[in-house]
Amino acid sequence: MSKKILILPGDGIGPEIVAEAVKVLTCLRDEFGLDVDMNEALVGGSAYDEHGHPLPEETLRLAHDCDAVLLGAVGGPKWEPLDISVRPEKGLLGLRSELGLFANLRPAILYPQLADASTLKPEVVSGLDILIVRELTGGIYFGRPRGVETLASGERRGINTLVYTESEIERICRVAFDLAMKRGKRVCSVDKANVLECTELWREVAIRVGADYPEVELSHMYVDNAAMQLVRAPKQFDVMVTTNMFGDVLSDCAAMLTGSIGMLPSASLDADGKGMYEPIHGSAPDIAGKGVANPLATILSVAMMLRYSLNAPAHAERIERAVSSVLDQGLRTADIASEGTETIGTTRMGDAVVAAMRD
Repeated sequence: MSKKILILPGDGIGPEIVAEAVKVLTCLRDEFGLDVDMNEALVGGSAYDEHGHPLPEETLRLAHDCDAVLLGAVGGPKWEPLDISVRPEKGLLGLRSELGLFANLRPAILYPQLADASTLKPEVVSGLDILIVRELTGGIYFGRPRGVETLASGERRGINTLVYTESEIERICRVAFDLAMKRGKRVCSVDKANVLECTELWREVAIRVGADYPEVELSHMYVDNAAMQLVRAPKQFDVMVTTNMFGDVLSDCAAMLTGSIGMLPSASLDADGKGMYEPIHGSAPDIAGKGVANPLATILSVAMMLRYSLNAPAHAERIERAVSSVLDQGLRTADIASEGTETIGTTRMGDAVVAAMRD
């Protein structure tokens, strides 16, 4: 039976980069036997413009009905004046919540061809392979009470609440430990247990879960130190597991170790392996429509989709080999260009990956 993929191009550069990822999927379907059907729908600002809501009922229905979702990016200055309840980002958060996508996997892998593109010295980042496991449906982004209220004095006060239950912490920690068993068998749990009681509980649960994985070395690190260590000595990490907000910040920091945020894919999974796949970067409205965005993170997100949700690891490996081949050819989008390489645009990069898949 064909697997169903829902394509959500979104806003800004989203449609441009997703178009190249769809080329890759189409090639795999038409030439290499991947049995998939693809549907497309609106989310984010484009959905608001069309339907008055960033997550229309039809989009949510199709998301529930598919095996995997491929998302581009949402948001942009055009929609910032809207009430927060209908801003494009609410469409993204709604998908995560409604689909139960609690486990966000963000690999930070440095392709050897891009060692010079990183802002850090090659000896610091060469061989980098980190997996950040971010809890995605709890924490301060979803906690209540939240909002802005006016006090009796007339002064306004903003409220956001950091909340985690033991079960939420346990399930994301188990994801991290299970993945570490297939990698370097090291987990670093990142918290702020010295000042936040919620993450003190996080640490306690991580230790308890870790006892079930005697082969995995568990360490703990405060989030401020973790940010520093990612820049100072990133190769000390194997799997990092952390809260929603901390993971959001640390994964963007880790992105720059690899040369560009345009190189990092991500997977957001539910308890059964269904997932939403997207590049970790935003909608980049400043370059939207210029044909210069890097589609490789989106294409690599397709590889993650094939591996984690569609049980097609051979197809995933074909994509990853093709990306490496394109980089070997010296082809670069502007964000990863360096001396001696050829700078190309979004469409040509996608075409190059497809051509390399056929070799």
